[in-house]
Amino acid sequence: MPHSHFHHHHGRRSIPKGYLAVMVGQGGEQQRFVIPVMYVNHPLFTQLLKASEEEYGFDQKGPISIPCHVEEFRHVRCLIDKETAEHHGHHLHGHHHHHQFLCFKA
Repeated sequence: MPHSHFHHHHGRRSIPKGYLAVMVGQGGEQQRFVIPVMYVNHPLFTQLLKASEEEYGFDQKGPISIPCHVEEFRHVRCLIDKETAEHHGHHLHGHHHHHQFLCFKA
């Protein structure tokens, strides 16, 4: 028993600040993902959380389990990453775009 407790503690400690662990998939094909906490506020991720609550209820112990296919989750993660990258990109757009253009020309 102490061994599994140690393993669990180690797993928790390895998650970077500002991230959380989720378990994706059902049955034997569950995979653990570490995602940024900001995902939780994204509409696409909120839908996954709703499905999780319907499937497993509110009081889940440990990582949140999301009952969708791993590929589907990867697709959602990809869409969220793309959107957040675009949002961050707008602030630097002037400098960044100009720099890219110069590199492209050379």
